[in-house]
Amino acid sequence: MMRVHVSVATVLALLGTVASAQGAPDSATTLSPVAHPESWPKVAARPALDPKIEARITAMLRAMSIEDKVGQIIQADIATVKPEDLRTYKLGSVLNGGNSAPNNDELAPPAEWLKLADAYYDASMTRSDGRPKIPTIWGTDAVHGNNNVVGATLFPHNIGLGAARDPALMERIGRVTALETAATGLDWSFAPTLAVVQDDRWGRTYESYSEDPAVVASYAGHVVSGVQGQVGTSDFLSPGHVIATTKHFVGDGGTGGRDQGDTRVSETVLRDVHAAGYPPAIAAGTLSVMASFSSWNGEKMHANKSLLTDVLKGRMEFNGFVVGDWNAHGQIAGCTNESCAAAINAGLDMFMMSGDWKKLYANTLMQAKSGEILPARLDDAVRRILRAKLLAHTFETGRPSSRAVAGKFGLIGSPDAHAIGRQAVRESLVLLKNNGNLLPLKPAANILVAGIAADSIAQQAGGWSITWQGAGVPNSAFPNATSIWKGIDQAVRAGGGTATYAPTGAYTAKPDAAIVVFGETPYAEFMGDRPNLEFSPGDKSDLELLRKLKAADIPVVAVFLSGRPMWVNAELNAADAFVAAFLPGSEGAGVADVLFADTAGKPAHDFRGKLSFSWPKRPDQYVLNRRDPNYDPLFAFGYGLTYADHVVVPKLDEARPAGMVVDSGGVFFAKGRVVDAWSLSLGEGTGSTRIVANTGRSPAGTLSVAGVDRNAQEDARRFTWTGAREADVRIEPNSALDLSREANGELSLVVQYRVDAKPTAPVSVTLGSEGKPGQVAIGGVLRAAPVGQWQTLAIPLKCFVATGVDPSKVTQPFALATAGKMTLSISDIRVTRADVAMDRCGAS
Repeated sequence: MMRVHVSVATVLALLGTVASAQGAPDSATTLSPVAHPESWPKVAARPALDPKIEARITAMLRAMSIEDKVGQIIQADIATVKPEDLRTYKLGSVLNGGNSAPNNDELAPPAEWLKLADAYYDASMTRSDGRPKIPTIWGTDAVHGNNNVVGATLFPHNIGLGAARDPALMERIGRVTALETAATGLDWSFAPTLAVVQDDRWGRTYESYSEDPAVVASYAGHVVSGVQGQVGTSDFLSPGHVIATTKHFVGDGGTGGRDQGDTRVSETVLRDVHAAGYPPAIAAGTLSVMASFSSWNGEKMHANKSLLTDVLKGRMEFNGFVVGDWNAHGQIAGCTNESCAAAINAGLDMFMMSGDWKKLYANTLMQAKSGEILPARLDDAVRRILRAKLLAHTFETGRPSSRAVAGKFGLIGSPDAHAIGRQAVRESLVLLKNNGNLLPLKPAANILVAGIAADSIAQQAGGWSITWQGAGVPNSAFPNATSIWKGIDQAVRAGGGTATYAPTGAYTAKPDAAIVVFGETPYAEFMGDRPNLEFSPGDKSDLELLRKLKAADIPVVAVFLSGRPMWVNAELNAADAFVAAFLPGSEGAGVADVLFADTAGKPAHDFRGKLSFSWPKRPDQYVLNRRDPNYDPLFAFGYGLTYADHVVVPKLDEARPAGMVVDSGGVFFAKGRVVDAWSLSLGEGTGSTRIVANTGRSPAGTLSVAGVDRNAQEDARRFTWTGAREADVRIEPNSALDLSREANGELSLVVQYRVDAKPTAPVSVTLGSEGKPGQVAIGGVLRAAPVGQWQTLAIPLKCFVATGVDPSKVTQPFALATAGKMTLSISDIRVTRADVAMDRCGAS
C-alpha cells in the first residue's frame, strides 16, 4: 500500500471518503476480530529511534535480571504499593488510580504529592547489587487538567472542547496540564482520550471530542504536542512536559453505550472511524498508548495481537509502550487479575494493576522463566518502557523534587492557566436557543440566578475532578476556581447591576431576567452509563423551576450542564434562551463572559461553539451520528447560534416514545450508586446522612460506608456497623414505586453481597409501604455465609407482601438494619427472577 503522509489535512481527506462510516456493517459482513495491517495507514515513527539510546537500552537489558525485567512491566496503584516495596520489587511504574492519593487523602496539598513522588523514586533507585538503577515513573489521570490535585486548573471536558473547534487551543491546554502535573513531580498523564463515541448512553461520552472522526483527528496531534512538547525539537519532553497517553486503543467509542463492551463493526469502520486519532498522535510522538477495556467483535483488546502488535507497533511503527487499563487484563479468557501471560504475548507492555500486584509479579516471573512469556517479547516490552523513560530524561533529572519546575506550586492554577481555561469555556459553549434575542443580557439589570448547580464547582467540573466520580466535593476543594454563580455576580456588579442567588428561584423583587443552571450530577466511566437520553426522568424539579419562573413572566436563560447531548425538549420549551455548557471545569466565569453585553450594550464575547455531537429530538435517539442513514436530529452536528443569528426555536414535542422504559427497571443499586434521583442514606433512628460520595457515615458514626472493587473499580460499597446502636442503610426513591406486577409473579428482591465480618445481632431487610415496614430477618443467612465470598440473597417479594406491604405504593424499596456489629459489602440490589430464593420468609 502507498505510504501515507500523516498530516491532519490528509487524515481529514481520507476520512471524508468513508461513506456512512458510523453505520452498522452490512449483514453479509463477517465481523472478525483479526485485523489486516496492510490496510491501515503507515506512520513514520516519531521520534525516530536514536542509535545511542538504543545501545544504552541494550546494555541495560544485558545487565538486568529477569526479576528486574518483570518488575518493569508492572504498574501498581499507590493504594496497594508502598515506597519501601520498591526497594525489593523494581516496578516500572506506580499510579494513583480512582480515589487513591497521598496519605489516602484526596485533598492532599501539592507538597504531599511531590513528597510521595520522591519516596517512590528513592526506593526504586536504591540497590547495591550493581544492576542498573531504573527510576520508576508515576502515571495519573490528568484528563482535563491535573484534576486530582487541589488547586489545579480544570479545563472543560473533551465534549466541550470539541465544540470549540480550536486545535491551537488544545495544544495550549495540553501544555498547562503538563506543567501543573510536572510541578507535583509526576511523570506521566493518561490523556488524551481519542474515542469517537457513537452511542451517547456511554458514561464516558464526555471524554470524547466528537462523534465525528475528523474532529478527533484534528485535535490528537495538538494535544500530544502540548503535553509532551513538539517532537523533533528541543521542546520535546523538556522541563514542564510529561509523557502523554493516547487512549483507548481501539474502538472504545463503539460499544453500544456500554462501558467495557464489545465494538461490533467492520475493520474499515474500526480503522477509519475509531482509530482516526492515532496516526496524528503517533506522528506527534506519543510515548504511550493505553489498550482499551473493550472488545472488538468478541475479542478483548488486551488480547488482540493483530491490533496491538501487528497494526499499532508494526504498520503504524509506534515505538512507545502499550499500557493496560485498570485490571483489564483479568478480563481475558483464561486470565485473572493476578496472572495473564496472554496479554503480554499479545503486545501489552505494562500491566496496570490494582490489588495483589505481588501475586501478579510472582506469576509473571514464573511465566517468564518457563518461556510462556517469550524472552524476546519480555525484552521488547522492557525496551519500550526504558526508551520512554530515557526520552523523558528520568535518568538524568534525578529526584522529582530536584527537577526544573517541581515544587513551583505557583504554577498550579496560575493566572495564565486560568485565563486559558476561561477562554476554553467561552469557546465551548453552544447556544441552542435565543428566542426574542434575549441574550446578551444587560449587566446593569437585576438578575436572579437559580439552581443548585449554579454554585457547585463539582457539578460544573463533572467526573475526574479531585475524586474519580467527582461527586460530593465541596467548593473549598477548588481554591481559586469560580462557580458559574460567582462569575455572573462579578460580571453584573462590574456592570452596575444586581445579582441574587436563590437555588430555589425565590425572589422578593421581580428580576429583569433569571438564569437557571442545572444538569447532570458528576459521574465517571461505567457509573455514567444510562438506558436512554432523557434528562432526570425521576426528578423534574429543574423543569418545574424553569416553568415557575416563565409563568411569572420572567425572561429565562437555561444553562445546561451535561456530559452528553440529552433529551431536554420540555426544558427547552420552558426557557427563552438555552445554553449547552457541557462540563466547563473550574472557570465558571467564562459562562458570564458570553451571557452578558458590555457596558455599551454590545456582546463582550460572542458564542462560537458548534455541536460536536448531534442533539436528539427523542430520548431513544442515543445512536445519532451525522453520517448515519435517516439522520434526524433536533440540532444537527455543527449547529450553534451566534448573536448575529435570529432563529426562533418552535415549541418542541415533549411526549416520550410509547413503551420506553423511564423508571429504574427494577434496579435499585448497581455499580456503586443508586438510581438517578434516588438517595442512599445511613440512618440511626429518625436521623440520617445522605451519601453522595463513595464514603460517609451516619450522624453518630455508628454506620460507615466505603467503596470497594468487585468486578470493576469501586463498583460496590462496604458497610460497617460498630454496634453502638441500631443503624440502617436506606435506599429511598423520589416517589412511590408500583411493584404490584412484580409481586404477583415469582420475582424476588435480589442482593449481591459479601460478609466481611459476621453479624453479632439480628439483621433485617425492609421493603415497605406507608405505615408497613415489611421486615424480613436475614441474620441467619448472613451468619451461615462464608466470610470474604460474594453471595446472592433472594427474598421473594411475596414475603414482604405477607407482612401487609402494599406493593403498589412502595416507599421504602430497601433498608438493611442491625443493632450489632457487622461488615457487609453490597454490589447490586434489584427486583428480578432468582434461580434460588429463600424457601421461607426469614432467618433471624
